[in-house]
This record gives sequence, structure tokens and C-alpha cells, in this order.
Amino acid sequence: MVTKVTREKGKIQFLCIDDLVPQEHLVRRLEKSINFDFIYDEVKGMYCEDNGRPSIDPVTLFKIAFVQYMFGIRSMRQTIKEIQVNMAYRWFCNLDIMDEVPHFTTFGKNYERRFKDTDVFQRIFDKILNEAISHGFVDTSSVFIDSTHIKASANKRKKVEEYIKAEAKNYQEQLDKEIDEERAQNGKKPLARESKEETKKVTKSTTDPDAGDFHKGEHERCFAYSAHTACDKKGFVLKSTVTPGNIHDSRVFSEVFQDVITKHEVNNVAVDAGYKSQRNN
Repeated sequence: MVTKVTREKGKIQFLCIDDLVPQEHLVRRLEKSINFDFIYDEVKGMYCEDNGRPSIDPVTLFKIAFVQYMFGIRSMRQTIKEIQVNMAYRWFCNLDIMDEVPHFTTFGKNYERRFKDTDVFQRIFDKILNEAISHGFVDTSSVFIDSTHIKASANKRKKVEEYIKAEAKNYQEQLDKEIDEERAQNGKKPLARESKEETKKVTKSTTDPDAGDFHKGEHERCFAYSAHTACDKKGFVLKSTVTPGNIHDSRVFSEVFQDVITKHEVNNVAVDAGYKSQRNN
């Protein structure tokens, strides 16, 4: 019987990080298929070049977010912990064995200071998707739209109740507009409508105010988000948007649907009953 002695853990060896990443690993396939250098042009102008401390490589910053999504890691904090010990993740993020991994708050700070209220994420998404389309990987003839509820990392007991202004139903506004247009064509005045501000009571998380109070069927009530995604028949994501978990699917359909048919040639769209409403029929 052979026994490994503890002191071998401290043995010095000469190797590079490339030797530690399996050839069949997904990160190698991604690195080979996509040239991420285009991100430098997308974020040009968002960084100050003549003062301040040196910034983190923006490609590394976005690749960290890719790692979280591709490997289903729940939070940015956990993503950073995984990158610290996973050589394949380090290799993909252009980090050497001894390089310090950015703190988990770094991405959030960059989002608030540089990327918030910009379409940089959408541009990066579109660039990669268009590459896949140009190589014939995507088939948009049939599109499937559905939502997935994602539980927020928020204590369901830490909450407050608030009254907020109720949003008008989009389809009602459209119907009123069509009625007024028809009346105008017949020489009639628009209908007089009573304008009153309606409010509704909502439960809001004090830990994560952006999450929505979600309860469906036998699911336990919790704070959550809804990820609404449109995919082609091969599984490529064409459009994705995230809303609070208490926003009904039917209210999000129009945004997703219009974006997809504007950018792609679509023959058929399949959705479940959750998207059915008077407006979407």
C-alpha cells in the first residue's frame, strides 16, 4: 500500500496555468470561438486614461460575469471564491496562478460608476449572438418564450408594506387610443375619461428592494425575480430581461416579443398560458 506523505503538498514544480486546464474544458472552447477583444472598443470612453489608479482589465471584468452565468453560480461573491481556486476559471479570465482575483464588490462598483444606464451589456450580447448567426448556428424560424423564477437572496421576514401608484394596463391604453382615433375619423370628439390615480399595496423586501413578492401554486412565498427569455429551437438566447417576481408574465411579453421580431425573421412563437391576456391575444 502506497501512502502519500503530507509534505508533498508543498513540493515545488515548474508549470504554467495552461497545463492545468483540461483540453476538453468548456472555457477552452469559448476562448477559441470568441475573440473578446471587441469589449475594449465597447467600453472605450467609460474609463479615465490620464489619472486615478490603474483599472481592472475590462475583458477580465466581463469574463467574470460570463463565468457566473455559464456555470450557474448563484452570486458574485461565490463566483469570486470559485475563481480563486479554479485554474480553468483563472485561465479564462486572463488571471495567472498568483494573480489576485478582484473583490466581489468590484463588479457592482463598476456597474454603478461606469456601466449603469448604458447599453454596453446589450451591445456585447448582440455582438456574440450575431457571430453565432453569421456562422449559421441560430435558427429563428421558431422562437420559444418563457420565464424562470429566481429566488432572491433575501430574508422573507424582513419586509415592509407600501402603497404605490398602480400602473395602467397597456392594452387598455391602446384600446382607448384606437377608440379615439376612430371617433376622430367620424368627426366625433374623444371620449371624456375620468382621470384618477389608483394605488395598490405591495410587500417590499428591506434586504433586496428590487425583488418582488412571489407566490405561485404550491411554491413557498418568497422574494424573487423572473427571467424572461426568448430562445430559438437550438437553445440560443435571443432576448432576455429580468423583472421583479411579482410582475405577471403577460405584462412582459410585448417587450420581449417586439425586440425579437424587430431583429430576427420569425415565423412562429410559442409561449405558455402564463402569457395569455386580452392584450396579447
